[in-house]
Amino acid sequence: MITQTNAVTFRQNLGEMLNQVQYRHDSILINKDGKPVAALVDARLFERIRRMQGRFDALCQRIEAGFGAIAEEDGVAEIEAAVADERRKAREALQGRA
Repeated sequence: MITQTNAVTFRQNLGEMLNQVQYRHDSILINKDGKPVAALVDARLFERIRRMQGRFDALCQRIEAGFGAIAEEDGVAEIEAAVADERRKAREALQGRA
């Protein structure tokens, strides 16, 4: 479960919120001036996020290396065409079920 709180309430209830994250494996989204600025998550989840970030960064580097010679406009056009094709396939699949 994700709980949202403001920074003042978070500071006033830090111990309780740490327990909520540690024992119930909840997450706390901390807002300041109505905008999310930080999150308190279980340490195991944080470790998974860090590993995923590393894999994502490595994948981005591989994609950049593989497509570095292609002009940006061509790359964007190719991505837009692929997205349109997938959306068309999804619409057709939904229509086929109806």
